[in-house]
Amino acid sequence: MIQWRSGVVVATRSGWAGAREYAAQLTSGETVRALGYLDVVGELAPGTRVLLNTTALERGLGTGGVAIVVAAPDALPEPIPEVASVRGHLVKARYTPSQTMVLGVDEQDSEYHGILRDADDLAGLPVLVADLHSALPAIIAGARASDPAVRVAYVMTDGGALPIDFSRTVAGLREAGWLAASVTVGQAHGGDLEAVNVHTGLLAARHVVGADLVVVAQGPGNLGTGTRWGFSGTSAGEAVNAAGVLRGRPVCALRVSEADRRERHRGLSHHSCTAYGRVALVAADVAVPLLPGAFGQLVREQAHALCAGTDGRLTAHELACDGLEQALRDVPVPLSTMGRGYDADRASFLASAVAGRFAVGLLTR
Repeated sequence: MIQWRSGVVVATRSGWAGAREYAAQLTSGETVRALGYLDVVGELAPGTRVLLNTTALERGLGTGGVAIVVAAPDALPEPIPEVASVRGHLVKARYTPSQTMVLGVDEQDSEYHGILRDADDLAGLPVLVADLHSALPAIIAGARASDPAVRVAYVMTDGGALPIDFSRTVAGLREAGWLAASVTVGQAHGGDLEAVNVHTGLLAARHVVGADLVVVAQGPGNLGTGTRWGFSGTSAGEAVNAAGVLRGRPVCALRVSEADRRERHRGLSHHSCTAYGRVALVAADVAVPLLPGAFGQLVREQAHALCAGTDGRLTAHELACDGLEQALRDVPVPLSTMGRGYDADRASFLASAVAGRFAVGLLTR
């Protein structure tokens, strides 16, 4: 069910990449945060009448709990002349009112089609897989702490936000030069490159971007239901499979928390246990952070138990966290996971950072 509201743009609050956050006044007089995508509604001036989708806002969601600008009826973007001649026929967010058509890196009209047509091998490319979008900057920080020149590509799956422009993190990492390119796959869209699925997204990262390593994770706003299998992070296990099938080197970044109030996510999250222990079916490396104290011992025991339960498919690698705290504090974007910053949940970010450190150690450049 969609909640519709009419409003008027009062001011532009902030902007990044292809997104703008506005203050919009509803007909009731209430002013709300409203997110508009430039490729959907263009740049909106104060006084512009807008149609808003307030479903997530009214349900009080955390990530995504804002009004979304669906259209500016009196200020529609100019139509593209001869749209039928525009290259690209890959439809994202298919058959929804907001579907968009893009040029896929792997389709026939792409200049890279010849490269990807028969591509079938990642040639040992390290592929770091994470459950949460918040792991992305921490993984790259860990990698750059060992090799500041490492070339990183991000493959964003469609388990969370579909438009990559929703992510301030990606915009900030691109601006800082920490990401060589982003690839949006499945129903996700808006990356530097678009691909049909994780497999072609990974091949594009290797053969088109020339990445030294790749991070695969869903966009912001993962879905969870508090059940064993009902969470969008199962896609992490599927990404491990894709990397393995294409002869890459899958590396599992563990989801760890010392501050989550939910027992199932404290220590090693059940999401990691299910995605890597049950969904993933190929050999993969697991980066285990050597965290201090009793909590660190708990995480190590949980991680080794996860790997032991896979009959040798998962291999645990213990890694020191020395030097990573400063690396994480130097990240050019805010670190936040489930509403908690670095100082509130250090273990979460350190677990991701050691995965980046391990992956760089696999490179033979």
